[in-house]
Amino acid sequence: MSTGDALSIRPQDPSPVALDSLVGRFPLGVFGDLSEVRATGVSLDSRDVRPGDLYIGMPGAKRHGADFARQAADRGAVAMLTDADGAERAAQVGSELPVLVSEAHPRTILGEVAAAVYGTDAVSAKLFGVTGTNGKTSVVYLLAELLRAAGITAGLSSTAERRLGDEVVPSNLTSPEASELHGLLARMAEAGVGGVAIEVSAQAVVRHRLDGVHFDVVAFNNFSQDHLDEFGDLETYFAAKLQLFTPEHAERGVVVVDSPYGQRIARESRIPVTRLATEYGQEADWYLAITHQTLDGVSFVLQGPEGASFRGRVPVFGRFMAENAALALIMLHEAGIPLAQVSSGLEQGLIPVYIPGRLEEISAGGEGPRFYVDYGHTPGSFEAMLDALGEVAPGRIIFMFGADGDRDTTKREEMGRIAAAGADTVIICDYHPRSEPPEAIRAQLLAGARSEGRAEVLEEADPRRAIRLAISRAEPGDVILYAGPGHEDHQEVAGEFLPYSARDEVRGALREAGLLP
Repeated sequence: MSTGDALSIRPQDPSPVALDSLVGRFPLGVFGDLSEVRATGVSLDSRDVRPGDLYIGMPGAKRHGADFARQAADRGAVAMLTDADGAERAAQVGSELPVLVSEAHPRTILGEVAAAVYGTDAVSAKLFGVTGTNGKTSVVYLLAELLRAAGITAGLSSTAERRLGDEVVPSNLTSPEASELHGLLARMAEAGVGGVAIEVSAQAVVRHRLDGVHFDVVAFNNFSQDHLDEFGDLETYFAAKLQLFTPEHAERGVVVVDSPYGQRIARESRIPVTRLATEYGQEADWYLAITHQTLDGVSFVLQGPEGASFRGRVPVFGRFMAENAALALIMLHEAGIPLAQVSSGLEQGLIPVYIPGRLEEISAGGEGPRFYVDYGHTPGSFEAMLDALGEVAPGRIIFMFGADGDRDTTKREEMGRIAAAGADTVIICDYHPRSEPPEAIRAQLLAGARSEGRAEVLEEADPRRAIRLAISRAEPGDVILYAGPGHEDHQEVAGEFLPYSARDEVRGALREAGLLP
């Protein structure tokens, strides 16, 4: 039974599928009578089971999903798919559900089984997948906005939320479980969605969350240290990203080749790739040039093969944001959606994108200090944001942040060092300490920041007080950037999820200071 608290998104009018039809397609044994059993959905969580579901009894770190077979049956499950151990456990708890027994780990066939049940093994919508360490969410939102400009109903799946046209549903994982993803795609098909943008984490690739989905175009934007607590080293982490660029997952790829890792993806990809560069010295198919940038946005020109071009503007600062927009535009082009069709739906090239918790300005602009909240929590994201601010901030840069507990500890000192190298004032506070002593996390960040010997470095454990400290030290023309929490609505401390919205807290503090109405 999973720990997620949000119910999965399902089609509203599913077509029943005979479960005995799965037996010939997958290596499955059967206990019980499946001859009249039809399923309309798939669920990994006994609490999320709906009448007509095939319940997946998945082995877990603490409990086996088959232990909850009776609860699943009580909620309307018509059968269970599990492993041999799960079949025995289901019998022990007195479950009378027919059981499909997988010879392999159930996760390895879950995606294709869910695709068969939901009918998503051949969707008509264009499917776009985006991977990389930083900026995936931004590219996904830009894709959705550009699809709308082209007159195509858009859907998206991101760290922040899932969207089906105008319907918005919060999300818990960067990439949903395979059963949830196929339910989402089926619901999108019902809603007439013609283009779907999906944020793809490295974990999603190696944990089979994308199985049964074949993307029209996938993209890679950048790569830097993250998730080493899970992958162990950068090479293993990179290999997980590279797996997306295979015929099993996608038809074509688009790669930013500014970095050695991007160049490796382009060389080692097993599918055809189109290359994007931001410097003309780099060999590529498309080139991006920045024409103007301020705190209020960045303008750019994109030039490609056979005279293809696009002149546009994104209302968020940073060269990397123009790169994200260029990547999205090339993905649409590669999927057969002409750039002229996209341009016709925009006003003077402006891409009016809103990305929750990504360089989201909370302040009112004008003469006072500007306050931004962002989800960035890696050395690479810190460097990109601070470099971008260094080009457009009229005054000083005040940068506040913390770090994840129970996650990659090796990046913390580097995060502190990069912060102090790019900001005038650094304020270190708590983020998600989880089970770690928060003062120990702060100590690592402080050590990195103080090693740089450039910025003023301050420590304020309570993020609420840290926000007010930052505002108190800011003057007109200064920029405050609060990195880490982004769109999140909680802090995880010692096993508890405590309500906390950085965006709401910043708004309140700005009002207290007379900087917001």
